[in-house]
Amino acid sequence: MTTGVRRRMGVEERRQQLIGVALELFSRRSPDEVSIDEIASAAGISRPLVYHYFPGKLSLYEAALKRASDDLAARFMEPREGPLGARLLRVMGRFFDFVDEHGPGFSALMRGGPAVGSSTTNALIDGVRQAAYVQILSHLDVREPPARLELVIRSWISLAESTALIWLDGRRIPRAELETQLVHDFAALAAVSAAYDEEMGALLRRILKDEPADGPFADLVGRLIALAS
Repeated sequence: MTTGVRRRMGVEERRQQLIGVALELFSRRSPDEVSIDEIASAAGISRPLVYHYFPGKLSLYEAALKRASDDLAARFMEPREGPLGARLLRVMGRFFDFVDEHGPGFSALMRGGPAVGSSTTNALIDGVRQAAYVQILSHLDVREPPARLELVIRSWISLAESTALIWLDGRRIPRAELETQLVHDFAALAAVSAAYDEEMGALLRRILKDEPADGPFADLVGRLIALAS
């Protein structure tokens, strides 16, 4: 027979529950629009108890962003198996899964939200970008990237961010098209850089050598040829 007595959570368990509740609410609406009262109600506790675990909304918001940023960074992890184009396409699929599921939260993470300009938020954003950068280098099997390659990768990561933010404003372009387009963008950025630098040229030739005829990179080449004809 159950007594109906609610099990008391430990401190860390309750903190994690509040972070999860806040992140869920931030995923549906802008963090600026979510109150501590709403978070407390969704968690089934009182407003003062929320403040017992977090000194204020900003600290809870930053904790939720930390969990979101860890999740987002993990989306760039992909086994180094198969052609690069297919790997990047899978990464973009997971990236847009996150964006789709956590629209307002993603916007807040990239734009700073209530914590805009704070060192904590800036560090979280930089951490996501660095994790993505390291993963792309791993896919390229490059340990010491030349300056032009670093420029290509970091420019592409910024492009993926801005593309996702624009897409969230109305979702006017089919998501699958944007995922493929971003993979094409990576190849295009690399190709332009290769036109100026032999080291980048050698890297691009190595990448394309393993690309199948039905892969996204070959698809881009076909589209460009059709455009020029």
